Amino acid sequence: MTRQAERAQELKFKRASRRRRLPLLARRLIALLGGLFLLALLGWGLHRLFFSPVGRRAEPASPLARILRLRPPLREEKITISLGQNLAGLLAGCGFSPVEVDRLRNDVRPVYNLDSVRAGRELRLYRGEDGRPAFLEYDVDERKFLRVRPEGAGYKSEILPCAVETRRMRIQGVVEDILISAFNAAGEGDILALDFAEVFAWDVDFYIDLRKGDRFNLVYEKIFRGGMPSDYGKILAAEFWNQGKPLQAFRFTYPDTGRSDYFDAEGKSLRKEFMKSPLKYGRITSRFTSSRLHPIRKIYRAHYAVDYAAPVGTPVKATADGRVLAAGWNGGAGRMVKLQHKGGYQTMYLHLSRFAEGIKAGAAVAGGQVIGYVGNSGESTGPHLDYRITQHGKPVNPLGARFQPAEPLRPEFRVAFDSQRAALVQELNPPAPQAKPIWPFSHLKKGLFAGKSPR
Repeated sequence: MTRQAERAQELKFKRASRRRRLPLLARRLIALLGGLFLLALLGWGLHRLFFSPVGRRAEPASPLARILRLRPPLREEKITISLGQNLAGLLAGCGFSPVEVDRLRNDVRPVYNLDSVRAGRELRLYRGEDGRPAFLEYDVDERKFLRVRPEGAGYKSEILPCAVETRRMRIQGVVEDILISAFNAAGEGDILALDFAEVFAWDVDFYIDLRKGDRFNLVYEKIFRGGMPSDYGKILAAEFWNQGKPLQAFRFTYPDTGRSDYFDAEGKSLRKEFMKSPLKYGRITSRFTSSRLHPIRKIYRAHYAVDYAAPVGTPVKATADGRVLAAGWNGGAGRMVKLQHKGGYQTMYLHLSRFAEGIKAGAAVAGGQVIGYVGNSGESTGPHLDYRITQHGKPVNPLGARFQPAEPLRPEFRVAFDSQRAALVQELNPPAPQAKPIWPFSHLKKGLFAGKSPR
């Protein structure tokens, strides 16, 4: 057979083989499709058996589930109350007519005066599918809220408790620049930092005494409303290492009087005769000196005071318990408060923008109480507080004075205090989690019991 004939025979054989294979492929495809159909049929049958009302009796829905299913969904509108905004204007913007506003105000008045809503608070209005108000809510404070809903031709209102939870928390951190930044880095807010500064305000001026590397550690209460953090409670215990010097504070409440204070581990009060500073934060721009160029009169004269630069409106605190001698305008001092304290001490707070409520001659004040607000009144080149101390008429340097501690812990409560302090120390310094012990040759035993050769 010639080569050409052999080639023709080979091609004929391949075509025949291909024709024989086609029916086989078709049969396999049909079998596959049939199998898939049977699986689908089986799945449908199982579904009807186990999940349909025929195959399985449906459980009756709970009353709550039925209510939720039948009640139309509500749409929530949140309105933040602006400064100077009244109720009529607020509700008018929500579609209430003047007549409806008056009716709502009058119906709710026996429960709550809606004219006393506060700026910054939130009003929540819930509407149904038809757009009509279903009810509205207003947070009276952190622990209760007002709910108002239409009823008949008027409105029904009630004060309800918020779902408030107080948790004990612990944080620690290191100061890099300012205290607030350190607390923020530890995951907490400015308010907790300011509360912490207030605990140690009798020993530390947090503007001039703070150093990079200072450390803090505290146990405190955090208030959650509706599962979300909303406020801080009390600082229960705190440690602060300032310039290498350790300070401790433990809160203790006297059972007989209910008065609370902070004490160190020995039961000495953290309170002193005077606080280190009348401001939580303020930059010192001028110190106590016998000669200084007056910024306005341009003459050299004594400046027996410490000047703190701070924004207008910053709260100014009395640095000790006392009584108001004067609160008013005093020439170049501008608006000034003058306090009398025991031991012949007097303190003066100059250039205020305004006085705190109730601050007038004869009024008693407590150390740490707000008496006024930083301003720029009188002979002043910018917002600041001029703070002065005298004893029997002689000037005292507020930054250099050393004052005695207040009354220590009462002896009859020492046992109770020590017990509470020991528990707080454990919270401040919880034991480190123990590492799982590694026994000698444990890796060999594991390999042998697993049926594997140790490597």
